[in-house]
Amino acid sequence: MSFNIRLITDVEYDEVLVNWWKDWRWTPPTKDFLPNIGIMVSKDGVDICAGYLYVTNSKVSWIEFIVSNFNYREKDRKEAIEFLINSMCAYAKTAGTKYIYTSLNNTSLIKRYENCGFQTGSEGCVELIKIL
Repeated sequence: MSFNIRLITDVEYDEVLVNWWKDWRWTPPTKDFLPNIGIMVSKDGVDICAGYLYVTNSKVSWIEFIVSNFNYREKDRKEAIEFLINSMCAYAKTAGTKYIYTSLNNTSLIKRYENCGFQTGSEGCVELIKIL
């Protein structure tokens, strides 16, 4: 496995990630909703998947908005997503995080997290957001 990681740039958000979210028929989060820590995984110059890490002032970090390249259909796609999750966990640990939180609905992505050691906290939750 020869995956590479890098921080996501504003240009990549605009020119890559927005299109990936649209390919998956999901509304892209606005840039001002995202933290400044976004990680992209690539292999042999091809971007495969990306996600964002919210680091808080507590011992909790939050992984969110994982998205993958709709057109990347190689057999190592699942491994790339798990590499992303594990890389984000390692990054969070260096920032002093003790707990990682996420909220998911996608069965396949839940399986990727479970393979990375995550446990189900609760089920059937509703996410609520208020714009101030």
